[in-house]
This record gives sequence, structure tokens and C-alpha cells, in this order.
Amino acid sequence: MLELDLALDGPLDLPLTLRPLVRGQGDRTIRLAPGRACWTTRTADGPATLLLRHEGDRLHAQAFGPGANRALERAARVVGVDAGSTGVRDLAGVADRRIDRLVRRYAGVRLCRTEAVFDALLPAILEQKVTGTEARRAWHGLVRDHGEPAPGPPDLVAGLRLAPAPAVLAGLPYYAYHRYGLEQRRAELIRRVAARAAWLEATVDLPIAEAYARLLSVPGIGPWTAAEVAVRALGDPDAVSVGDFHLPNLVAFALAGEPRGDDPRMIQLLEPFRGRRALVMRLLELSGVRAPRYGPRCSPRGIERM
Repeated sequence: MLELDLALDGPLDLPLTLRPLVRGQGDRTIRLAPGRACWTTRTADGPATLLLRHEGDRLHAQAFGPGANRALERAARVVGVDAGSTGVRDLAGVADRRIDRLVRRYAGVRLCRTEAVFDALLPAILEQKVTGTEARRAWHGLVRDHGEPAPGPPDLVAGLRLAPAPAVLAGLPYYAYHRYGLEQRRAELIRRVAARAAWLEATVDLPIAEAYARLLSVPGIGPWTAAEVAVRALGDPDAVSVGDFHLPNLVAFALAGEPRGDDPRMIQLLEPFRGRRALVMRLLELSGVRAPRYGPRCSPRGIERM
């Protein structure tokens, strides 16, 4: 076990900061509680479990497993408390009173930077063009069947698992993914990116524009998937998930009172916040505001039952 104690420069809401890493109820790769978080990841040195405890103006971190050193070294960046990190407080004083109110309400929310690209990329691929229910079912199934127990004391990590190793996923034939509801296109994409996981992980050391270019150079990874990875793994405060089913409506309704929006309208409304657009969208998601729903909801396809 390795330990680290960090001084905080302001408020921190640990569960809300790390909530974007949770893929549905019952996600066994992470566990959140008030003032406490336990997250599993893979590093270049091997798997690791990072345990975080927030007490007053201090953050205490412990790490376990072969990758403990690397996990502990990135602990401050994971929860956005290092000197270069950003949080919703960066939006304080903006001209939009609605956003300013949300900043005061959620002042402890920061932008995470896990530096675990494949950990973010795999669930993003699972979420491509399907319902959240389908994506979560696929994620939970892959973690259950192809992950492994998290390193650390049993009393701390009981029930936690690592996401599947890239080598394991690359070695599965595409039809092995059908049981998780994945058609051949996404299955083959997972196999391709898993085979190039180290090359993709290296994006954490690139300027953000070059990191996006590398992600987008992979057939099957578009702007939406790249943004979903960048906002979690690379800490991009300006990431915009263009092509999302819900976000344009949320942004249009929250910022302009319009019940429906599209990507161009979303980009237009977010323009005053350029450079910090991901922070604005995070606040809007936390606000509880929801655009009106019209028509039937999408139904899961259930390819695993075909």
C-alpha cells in the first residue's frame, strides 16, 4: 500500500466529481460514497485500486496493486485538485445568471482527468447509437465475465473488479461479443482499439488537438466518442459531445427555453463559454433540468437474443 495526503485549494465534492466514471447502478469498477471513492484502473505497470477519502480541507489517497505508484501519482489529477486542474468554479462570475447560480450550488464539482484512455474508450464504444440500458448491460457483462478482482485488502475492495484487459478483448472473436448485445461493427472496433491500446494511451502526453486527431484517425471513433474520452481521461474542459441524442435538447431548453435543439444550435448557445463548454454541460446535467419529452422512447434491440 502507498499513501499520499493532499491539501485542497477549495471545496471538493468527491462523489459528484467522479460520477461521470460510473456506468450505471452496480458498476463494479468504482464505488462512491459521501467523502469517499474507490476506483479501479489499469496502468503501464499493471492494475491498481485507488482509494480516496475527503476530510475537511485534505484529501487522503491510498493505492494498491502493481500499478499503485502510477495511480497515486495521478491521484490529484483524477479528482481535479492539482494546480493545472479546472472545476466549475472557473465559471464563477459569468454573465449568464443561471450558470452562475449553478456554480455556487455545485462549487465542489471538478473536472476529472483519469489518464486511463482505454478505460474511458471501451464504455464509450459500448454507448454508440444504443440506449443507456443496452450500454450498461454490455459493460457490466464484460466486467463480470472478462475482468478480474481489484487489488487491495478484501475489506476495502470486496466486490470491485477491473475492466477487461485490452489483450483479453483483442483476443475474443467478434461473435463472442454478441452475448453482450454487441453487433459485429462495435465488436470489431473494440478488438481493433484493444490491439492498439498502448498507442491510444499515449494520447495523454499529447497536446489536446493532437490527442483528438489520434483518436479520430481510428475508423469507428467519431467526434462524440472522442469527446466522451477526452472529458474523462484527458480532462478537456471544452469537450463537446456532438452527435449526442439528449444534449442538444438539454442545452437548448436550459439556456434558451427551446424544447428541442440540434448540434448547430447547441454549439451556438455554448459559444460564450468556449474553452469551458464541458463544465457548462456538466452543470446543466447536474441541474435536474430536462427538456420536454415527445413521442415514444427508444427500445433496446436485444441482439443477444436473436
